[in-house]
Amino acid sequence: MTVVVVESPSKAKTINKYLGKDYTVLASYGHVRDLPPKDGSVRPDEDFAMSWEVDGKSAKRVSDIAAALKDTDRLILATDPDREGEAISWHVLEILKKKGALKGKEIDRVVFNAITKQSVLEAMKHPRQVDVALVDAYLARRALDYLVGFTLSPVLWRKLPGSRSAGRVQSVALRLICDRELEIEAFRAQEYWTIDGAFTSPRGDAFAARLAAIDGKRLGKLDIGNEASATAIVSALKGAHFAIDSVESKPVKRHPYPPFRTATLQQEASRKLGFSSAKTMQVAQRLYEGVNIGGEVTGLITYMRTDGVDLAGEAIAATRNAILKRFGEPYLPSVPRKYTTKAKNAQEAHEAIRPTDLFRFPENVRRILDPDQMALYELIWKRTIASQMESAEIERTTADIGAKGNDGKAYSFRATGSVVKFDGFLKLYQEGLDDEEDEDSRRLPALARGDGVGVKSITPEQHFTEPPPRYSEASLIKKMEELGIGRPSTYTAIFSVLRDRGYVRVDKKRLVPEDKGRLVTAFLEAFFKRYVEYDFTANLEEQLDRISNGEIDWKAVLRDFWLDFTGAVGEIQELRITNVLDALNEILGPHVFPERADGQPARTCPSCSNGQLSLKLGKFGAFVGCSNYPDCRFTRQITPGNGEGEAVPAEGLLIGHDPETGQPVTRRDGRFGPYLQLGEAAEGEKPRRASIPKKTDPASIDLETALRLLSLPRDVGVHPETGKPIVANFGRFGPFILHDGTYATLSDPEEVYTVGLNRAVTLLAEKKEKSANRKRPGALKDLGQHPDGGPVHVMSGRYGAYVKWGKINATIPAGKEPEETTLEEAVILLAARAGKGKAKKAAKPRAAKAPAKKAPAKKAAAKRAKKATSPDEVSA
Repeated sequence: MTVVVVESPSKAKTINKYLGKDYTVLASYGHVRDLPPKDGSVRPDEDFAMSWEVDGKSAKRVSDIAAALKDTDRLILATDPDREGEAISWHVLEILKKKGALKGKEIDRVVFNAITKQSVLEAMKHPRQVDVALVDAYLARRALDYLVGFTLSPVLWRKLPGSRSAGRVQSVALRLICDRELEIEAFRAQEYWTIDGAFTSPRGDAFAARLAAIDGKRLGKLDIGNEASATAIVSALKGAHFAIDSVESKPVKRHPYPPFRTATLQQEASRKLGFSSAKTMQVAQRLYEGVNIGGEVTGLITYMRTDGVDLAGEAIAATRNAILKRFGEPYLPSVPRKYTTKAKNAQEAHEAIRPTDLFRFPENVRRILDPDQMALYELIWKRTIASQMESAEIERTTADIGAKGNDGKAYSFRATGSVVKFDGFLKLYQEGLDDEEDEDSRRLPALARGDGVGVKSITPEQHFTEPPPRYSEASLIKKMEELGIGRPSTYTAIFSVLRDRGYVRVDKKRLVPEDKGRLVTAFLEAFFKRYVEYDFTANLEEQLDRISNGEIDWKAVLRDFWLDFTGAVGEIQELRITNVLDALNEILGPHVFPERADGQPARTCPSCSNGQLSLKLGKFGAFVGCSNYPDCRFTRQITPGNGEGEAVPAEGLLIGHDPETGQPVTRRDGRFGPYLQLGEAAEGEKPRRASIPKKTDPASIDLETALRLLSLPRDVGVHPETGKPIVANFGRFGPFILHDGTYATLSDPEEVYTVGLNRAVTLLAEKKEKSANRKRPGALKDLGQHPDGGPVHVMSGRYGAYVKWGKINATIPAGKEPEETTLEEAVILLAARAGKGKAKKAAKPRAAKAPAKKAPAKKAAAKRAKKATSPDEVSA
């Protein structure tokens, strides 16, 4: 019997079927241990020693692997074929070594690029050892991310309250998003005009051309800058005779795109299918792990985390055969196409993403895939097939049409057209949106030099320059790739962290930086500029790639980085908050203090008129306040409030009046975000208020929406079993219903206003059943019922494993495997513990202590900071 370890249970089940009864395939369920999220997990003073922690669930899974190894003499590690997969295999080995489970065992590592029977069986014939260089690269990356996160984040907490964390790659990606927003805000639209002509050929065929030159000088985009200039040109061309000055045609070849790698798949799935990067990878994972075909689970695509763009020899041969069968000989190049990538990391050796069987045409699997899987599979199949097809042959034609204006100037219009002579790969695949107009399908009529042409109209058209667009996930991935930042497995995690931290939001599939994100970026640019520079981050990525290739020592890279980094952090420790605010006011000035419509200086307080506005730091983050505080209490959020660049004053912005009471409904900015208020505060009474839900744009709220929100919470009805009320409302985590202390989430925000009693009762019952079935957190093993009644559990605790019965906890002695503890042993341990508890109770009570003095505010704050949750860092 041979034990095989893979990551996921679905893979384990499939691969076990391929290998047969002589193999036991077990899943690690991803990583089996990680760096504990606390200070000291990476210790630079001990040559970057690292402490790893195994959680309760992983401990049980590794124990299952160790138990299975008792009856075998061979272990095969078959985790994914990338750095993370290599690291998982290494972690499993390290834990098993500590358990003494590997004595006398043969240990092999195998990798396969696809979960098909042929790929798996072939991989088993070519075992190797764990790649130490890949593991070193993983260790260096984890150490770097940990050290940056756990060193920078506390600085942020102290100097920029309300900030969550900083990260080595995360912060650079955020800077890209914020820099683009600065470009957009600094942009000033410029007017320009074009002159378009509608002409007819000598045979009467219509075609269009645009003014391209005047007196032989080529026109720039902004050269016709106003209506007067455009009108003068149109007037000069009235009654002019137009003739063909030149016609030039030349053949052009368009070559197919390479097969997909991770980044290009994410980009194209975003453009064509509207998938986020996370959704693309989730769907691709399901296609990789396989579907049931003819009673056997088979992977449909190769591994989807790769920088490689080439195909294996047998895949190229299969692709060419599929082209021949589907499209015929004209579409098959005489020589197979070879693609290379500029990426310099170990994953370059992997194949591109492709179907495992090129003859598994999309229509053959449509009935066994859901719509998302089908759409992505078809996209991958088309791109793979197209990559080996013949080039498209296009004839491009340019015609210049000249005329002498009545102002004596020579005017030249240019018309362009293209004719596809042979469609080649375009028959199957075009990059970009499917509904885009095909620029290669525009034709020009037959034209010859000297031909006179008819003029139907000469039309001026006004345009304005546009700012650069905000990044989408796809365009940001492309930009990060160009800069050499991040790797295939990190992009999705980076976007997730930026959203979860509240640093960016997604609006119409575009990434918009939140004020919190802009503050963090400005702070890092002001005081840690080197560590958010694109070149510096790209250079670190290159060093990690060199480690994975075995070219440099990973600890030498860490030493060089840490020496400079700690120096930079040390300089900031003594920084005063006033210095931070001055820097932020300077960097974010145009955003925080935009020009005022009344012509007053941007930083003049709109409330007292003689104070200066400045960023202030409070317990919950930054806000704008007046320098005359406390005499002037004007405050607002960083972004001026109503979507039109004006501040939300303390008295709020009027939305309308309640038709029932006549009271004003206003939108206001509070320390916890924007909210709505009905009327004003009366003596001894607070006005009715309602928070604006997170994903709702405050500027979009009209009177009807405001009154609906102010009407909450809504009484749904009385629960038929308890007789207690059920209410619906919005909360911190979205829409919900509440009954007798039990919350149930509503899937649609609109349900807050529409959910009925029957559905509410059903949701509450489902929530109750789900809670009852939820496994006790930290439980490693259920031992059964105690002789005196009640369940006994083996638990994973902060200080080690213990057994639990009711309110009694008893520590499991050192050296005893927690999972091997029996019910009888647990009962003895619990009885001993219960006896100690009674003895303590019977002991003479100590003299009462004097009440403790209240800790000073600074000490209490320090205590809270020490207990604060450590930042989560992207494993980039």
